[in-house]
Amino acid sequence: MNYKVVSLVIGIVAIFLLYSSAYVVDETEQVVITQFGRVVGAPKQSPGLYFKIPLIQDATYFPKNLLQWDGDPGQIPTLDKTYLWVDVFARWKIVDPVKFFQTVNNTVSAQGRLDDIIDPATRNLITSYRLIESVRRSNRALDTFEIGLEDIKKEPIPQITTGRDKITQAILEQAQPKLSPFGIELVDVKIKRINYVEQVRESVYGRMIAERKQIAEKYRSEGQGEAARILGDKERDLKRISSEAYRTAQEVKGKADAEATKLYAQAYGVDPEFYSFTKSLEVYGETLGKQSTVILSTGSEFLKYLKGCQIPSVTAAAK
Repeated sequence: MNYKVVSLVIGIVAIFLLYSSAYVVDETEQVVITQFGRVVGAPKQSPGLYFKIPLIQDATYFPKNLLQWDGDPGQIPTLDKTYLWVDVFARWKIVDPVKFFQTVNNTVSAQGRLDDIIDPATRNLITSYRLIESVRRSNRALDTFEIGLEDIKKEPIPQITTGRDKITQAILEQAQPKLSPFGIELVDVKIKRINYVEQVRESVYGRMIAERKQIAEKYRSEGQGEAARILGDKERDLKRISSEAYRTAQEVKGKADAEATKLYAQAYGVDPEFYSFTKSLEVYGETLGKQSTVILSTGSEFLKYLKGCQIPSVTAAAK
């Protein structure tokens, strides 16, 4: 019975020791074996099943794939004294896990080392060049479409000699030698975002607003001039139409008056005495009323057709 218990204990211990001594390396991992805190043997970088001395040796895993570093955005002055808000990121990997273990030991500490090295390198390179060098990559023509800005005088775009790609490459080259002692390879560095600081941004926006106001005033003045021209044309056309209509009306009226005069002349020419009589009646109707008083001589032609007639509303006295 004791034999079976001993065998069972030995079996359990053997299984535990075997399990403790075996470890697996994944495709994205690399392992450093340490014994009492010191590295022993070469790092295991190929995937597979490996063994170590249980309870004495430990396996420390490090990632083998690309890792991300994202810097803190900050204000950096350019060579032409323009303050920019620059945000940089990078990709790195562990190429020497032994050095990495002996120096920074873990990825959290490595992020701090990257901060201390890449941020100063970025600041040094940005401050060494003008603003245009950090923004543009080449001197190709800008394809812009801005309505109304054709007549506005603009400053020519400065030519670049280095460009953004070469600046980021210089940041990588400046930072890499300082990261090599830590077993780190800096694969790539890129500028994520460049923007003006708030004070400069407000100035730029103010200049843009002023340009747009200038365009608006231009269109407004052109519109007012066009409106004045249209109103002038309208007044001119109205006066021309009115004058032509008045002339036509006067011509028609003149012809009608001439025709009426002709007809009257022909009609009154048949009996001149009747014409004189009717005209005198018209004059009587216009000058004599119910309250009219007329004093005339007996030889007046005005009384020619009133002699011998009694009109209640008219009192005639002959001298």
